[in-house]
Amino acid sequence: MKNVFRAIVFAAVLCTGFGQATAAPLPPMPPDQNQLPDLPKEPDIYRMLPVPDPAGDAWYQPPADLESLANGQIIRTRDVGTWVLGIPMPLTTRQILFRTTDARDRPAATTTTVLIPGIPWTGSPRPILSYQEAIDGNSALCNPSYTLRAGVFKEITLLAGFLAQGFAVVVTDFDGFDGTQFLTFGEGKMVLDGIRAAKNEPGLGLADSAAGLYGYSGGGSGTARAAEMHRSYAPDVLVLGSAQGGVPGDMVSIARQNITHDQGLANFSGPSNFTMWLALSNLAATYPEVFDKSEFLTEAGQAVLSNVEGRCVYTAAMTGAYRPVADYLKPGKGLDDPDIQRILLAQSLGQPEHLPDMPVLMWHAIWDELLTFPDAIKSTVDSYWSNGVDLRYFTNPLPEHVVGDITAVPVAETWISAVLRGLSPGPKFRIGI
Repeated sequence: MKNVFRAIVFAAVLCTGFGQATAAPLPPMPPDQNQLPDLPKEPDIYRMLPVPDPAGDAWYQPPADLESLANGQIIRTRDVGTWVLGIPMPLTTRQILFRTTDARDRPAATTTTVLIPGIPWTGSPRPILSYQEAIDGNSALCNPSYTLRAGVFKEITLLAGFLAQGFAVVVTDFDGFDGTQFLTFGEGKMVLDGIRAAKNEPGLGLADSAAGLYGYSGGGSGTARAAEMHRSYAPDVLVLGSAQGGVPGDMVSIARQNITHDQGLANFSGPSNFTMWLALSNLAATYPEVFDKSEFLTEAGQAVLSNVEGRCVYTAAMTGAYRPVADYLKPGKGLDDPDIQRILLAQSLGQPEHLPDMPVLMWHAIWDELLTFPDAIKSTVDSYWSNGVDLRYFTNPLPEHVVGDITAVPVAETWISAVLRGLSPGPKFRIGI
């Protein structure tokens, strides 16, 4: 009866929530820009679900002595349920709040959710698949530790493929509690510390387990950054391979492309504009001394940024698409500011001091409206190849960002699953770039 009640509540929320939730109003938009009506924010709807809001959940609060803890050290744990549209999944689900480090090397706390299926594993310690969802939001209600419990985790079908094989799946809130680590190397640290935390929890039996990394798009960012940070940040964690697709590699190029706007539906910059609003929201929160939104953005731009803040990926995309940041910058201001360029470069992939030290499978769609091919990724692939990274790269010949993910899943999932079982990662190759 409880499960039926949850399903009914979830359905009612989906049917009625959009008429009840509110968001800070947007200013009138120019006729050549996105004319969608102001949308409610997903968190406003999620709060109606029978799951506590992390903002008011004391379990998420870090301790006063956080700085004294080691990376990956467990603060507290709890057993919860994993749900899909009001239906419980037959899994052991343990959440771990742990100590980690953010993009500015400050102590932080975030959560990982460890999913263990009832499928026995014999012959070796059960492998860990660290699954990075494309969180792409800046509210705690966008994070997997909430959405898995609330039944609205958007990549559950892809994640289930690993559970069905018997792997322990670790899903970390790698953008931090409020999303401020988005597209920074803080993501990679949090992914690696999430694996550490899972291995440190004695009740899970994963202390001797090897790990693999998997993610696409925003999840590909967290995956690639974890692969690059592994050598210097977490060499104690055995990572056998990394499968990473749709990766935002060259942040300087991505920013240059995604702040502009070309006319028409099928262009390279209009749909991607929302990514820069999310990125700027993070930039303002993580590097306030470099990016002061009141200094850089017009009043209308500040209103758009405020409206995007607190959203998850779906309504952030619908709100920010076809609204180019370039149209909302004050006269004389731009993302070519030297301090901003320095940060974008520092957070770009493929730099010699951050290179993966495990086998890598990497792919990108040939026409990607969010992360333009080849500019978003070519410098990263070039650096990996020339510096001897154990790389397998292919350009997916099918166009579009989401299609580039779905059509590559059979290849990527098969590859990382084989590597986790101790099989050879196969020869290096570079195709289509």
